[in-house]
Amino acid sequence: MKKPFCFVFLFSFFSLAFTQDSIQPLRVGYTRAAPFIIQEGEILEGINIWLWQRVAEDLNLQYELVPMQFSGMLDSLKAGKIDVSINPLTITSARSKEMEFTHSFYASHSTIVVAKQSSFQKIKQFVTSFFQVNFLRGFLVLFIILLFFGILAWMFERRKNPEHFRPGFKGLWDGLWWSVVTLTTVGYGDKAPKTRMGKIAALGLMFSGLLFVSGLTASIASSLTVNQLNSEAADFGDFKERRVGTIRSSESDDFLHAHFFKDIKTYSSVVPGLKELQANKLDAFIYDAPILRYRIKKDSSLQKLEVLPLKFDVQFYAFGIKKDAVELEQAISQRILEIMETQQWSVILAEFGLSEL
Repeated sequence: MKKPFCFVFLFSFFSLAFTQDSIQPLRVGYTRAAPFIIQEGEILEGINIWLWQRVAEDLNLQYELVPMQFSGMLDSLKAGKIDVSINPLTITSARSKEMEFTHSFYASHSTIVVAKQSSFQKIKQFVTSFFQVNFLRGFLVLFIILLFFGILAWMFERRKNPEHFRPGFKGLWDGLWWSVVTLTTVGYGDKAPKTRMGKIAALGLMFSGLLFVSGLTASIASSLTVNQLNSEAADFGDFKERRVGTIRSSESDDFLHAHFFKDIKTYSSVVPGLKELQANKLDAFIYDAPILRYRIKKDSSLQKLEVLPLKFDVQFYAFGIKKDAVELEQAISQRILEIMETQQWSVILAEFGLSEL
């Protein structure tokens, strides 16, 4: 009776030991994407690092972190060479065919970064605005109005008021000077009409000139505003003909191709692209707003760049799981939902400068 018992005991012991040894830790891929994944030397931190550590601890998951390039990480996940990607992956229909996604933990959007204009460029733009065709046309019409009423006043005043409106060519200059001084409301008083018709001409100059100058002023202001908007671009579509950069194999990369951007240069990470933008090798860099804002805020060498107030291509971030690992995905999703319902989640987001949308 003892031998069978010993045999069963030994069989159970070795079976259990074999089972424990056969359980492989999850291979978890990641790449830098501050503020979600921040790597300083050997130290890893960020929103996604914190979230994954909480999930893995609560579910008692064994894992090893594998640093990878973004495009290589996606390819490895699709091929099943890694089990999980903890980067903030955008959920798309194309990706869903090749991998599983956990419940989304953050909503974001794409935006555009451009190089700030220098003081010289702003002054040049301001001066150039005054040489636009519409402005020159308006200035010419204004000059004609001044000349017309100046000559009219001179014709009425030259005989009865020769002290102010001299005869000949000098009198024409007196009329033009008077009309300019009158319209600009400077009012030197050195010249003034005395005849009834001269005063009627002055009234005509005042009313017609006032209305025209108001319209001309509005036109100049509108021209300056339009030029400023054109230089900064008021919509992402304004960059379709320009040289733009983004991250290789990202959702932003797919978005730009889908919207017929013609000159796209891709990078493996954000910083090299922003460096080339600052060196004027790109006209703009387009990618996820929270990542771009955080990087520019934290990197003192990128302070000559600015994020435009544009929002497009709304994205929902989630962890990626290898295809058909449905039970793992469901367990992680459930835990993510539970963590997001806690106050601590809001605190973590605020700590890295983000907020829930």
